[in-house]
Amino acid sequence: MLGQYRALWLNHTGDLEVIDQRYLPFEKHVRVLKTASDACEAIQDMTVRGAGVIGNVAAFGVYLAAREFAGDKQKITQAALNIRGARPTAVNLMWAVDKMLEVVKHSDDVVSDCKAEAIRQTDEDVKRTQAIGIIGTDIIESIMTDKKINQFNILTHCNAGWLAIVDSGSALAPIYEAQKRGIDIHVWVDETRPRNQGARLTAWELQDAGIKHTIIPDNTGGLLMQQGKVDMVITGADRVALNGDAANKIGTYLKALAAKDNDVPFYIALPINTFDFACENGVSDIEIEQRDQDEVHNMQGLNTAGDVEQVRITPLDSQAANYGFDVTPARLITGLITEKGVVEPNKKAIGKLK
Repeated sequence: MLGQYRALWLNHTGDLEVIDQRYLPFEKHVRVLKTASDACEAIQDMTVRGAGVIGNVAAFGVYLAAREFAGDKQKITQAALNIRGARPTAVNLMWAVDKMLEVVKHSDDVVSDCKAEAIRQTDEDVKRTQAIGIIGTDIIESIMTDKKINQFNILTHCNAGWLAIVDSGSALAPIYEAQKRGIDIHVWVDETRPRNQGARLTAWELQDAGIKHTIIPDNTGGLLMQQGKVDMVITGADRVALNGDAANKIGTYLKALAAKDNDVPFYIALPINTFDFACENGVSDIEIEQRDQDEVHNMQGLNTAGDVEQVRITPLDSQAANYGFDVTPARLITGLITEKGVVEPNKKAIGKLK
């Protein structure tokens, strides 16, 4: 695909351009990344987010380092390690950089080979998301047949569409595929505080695709499940441990508990490179990122004049805790939808994917 994707692409000069997700849904800005430091900063400041896209930008960041340092392997490696440590939870970031470092180590033409490897990795993600979409939609059709329903209501948390994993997403990939098959589908979109990735990004994607959706406050999902208005919950993941525990955006665990209590199928969609085979137990071992408390104190939106502005919503002297992720125990997960098929959330099944 020559480095051309919906959320990121190489321009004619070889720089990486990305959609700056901080400005969506009101403004669409493109940010140009020219150096490894640019890529690292874009990951840290949430210009790009979502496990897959973070990994893609990291891989291209190593290519940018190779170009920047004219093939100097020592400098490239140090820049790559800086990128690798940009954020702690999404394992795709570490996976992508480690693959790039192998190329750096063994290559005789580092710039060219790094560029080719970054494109190869991202091309593979496109294929993975397409497969996840097909497999996930087969599940949707099976549930519809069993329940004898003509409309399907699905609930999702955070954003796991093409802004997060090129080029169809993970959790949203079956929704896009369902639309292609002519299924009457409606999506309950959790707002996903504090950064509102659901209300801002998932809703923006679904609106752009013409898919019916309703934005709901984060605490609404349990009620909807009690009332029988949710046929399936599907989310993405930033890291899944060998035992099937899954880290995703904060609030996912609560949705899984509500789904379990109301007999609603709870699926997590992820490419296989989101598994952390070295992590035995997700609940105890996955590092949970704690972000700046200002993300809790402040919100951004349109004012009455139609201008984007930021406002504080909490008392000036209050402190806030901002845990970026939580971990859903494997016992609450119906299945893990991967490009290889639906995997049971346990060590035996996941271990076969190594």
